Amino acid sequence: MLATAAFVSLTLGVVPLAPGEALGALLHPAEASRTTSAVIWSIRLPRILVAMLVGAALATVGAVMQAILRNPLAEPGITGVSAGAAVGAVAGITLGLAGSAQWGVPLAAFAGAATVALVLQTVLRSRKDLGSATIILVGVSISALAGALINLLIANARDDALVRSALFWLAGDLELRSWEHVALAAGPILLGLAYLLSRTRQLDALALGEQVAATSGVHVNRERILLLLVASLVTGAAVAVSGVISFVGLVVPHAVRLLVGASHSRLLPISALGGALFLVLADTVARTAFGPVIVQTGVVSALVGAPIFLFLLLRKQPA
Repeated sequence: MLATAAFVSLTLGVVPLAPGEALGALLHPAEASRTTSAVIWSIRLPRILVAMLVGAALATVGAVMQAILRNPLAEPGITGVSAGAAVGAVAGITLGLAGSAQWGVPLAAFAGAATVALVLQTVLRSRKDLGSATIILVGVSISALAGALINLLIANARDDALVRSALFWLAGDLELRSWEHVALAAGPILLGLAYLLSRTRQLDALALGEQVAATSGVHVNRERILLLLVASLVTGAAVAVSGVISFVGLVVPHAVRLLVGASHSRLLPISALGGALFLVLADTVARTAFGPVIVQTGVVSALVGAPIFLFLLLRKQPA
């Protein structure tokens, strides 16, 4: 399904391509026309690869967050990690890191995400009596604080160009993504996902509670800190190239859990594939389905994810 969605996305756009033409340009770019080759290799393919990386990252991190917080409604955006990454990225842009260092903005986004993750971890360790719902409310408070900091940074940016660049991170879009963005995101995301996929047994134990995890031989505090930091690295790398795209980390793991169960050996890899598929479809719809109206990828993701999130919340309410 992911391969099919990616190929269909290659053929759609302002310059529509026949399937055979797109396949020929993909497999033999030197034999295709200059325009077709440029559309495939310089515009659409890097955008699709970024969508795959970001979707896989957010969905996998969402599944990890749900295990750590023991709440199927947790995800990077809900817990404030994405907002922290956005603060770091906007700070990096407004302070000029985007022009002075290639890795400046991604590292700043990671620093913001890691700071929020450490705050959540501190709350978890200091107040073990808090329920997961309260932890999520802490995340909502952090997101509100992050929003205030972002507004402060944008209001005091040195020029309008920096403001426009900063607004990209808040909108969540994949417009004009290039091979440089693929290179920036691929390393941290793939390495982080590889680590998270290697911790499926520990995640199964943590999802059952701290006491069960401890009796299973898991060093609970160390494991949670490492998982949160790696999840923050992955989230920061994703936010650094796409902006804040909500609900992928909520909707996809929850849907996959209903299909394959709660075992993380199946949940994490299928969530990664499902997240990549979800965001490729959302990006394709965003750039093709609304005609002259500009609709960003994050908007389409929210239009789908928000109603599902509301349904899940209402379903959890007691009768």
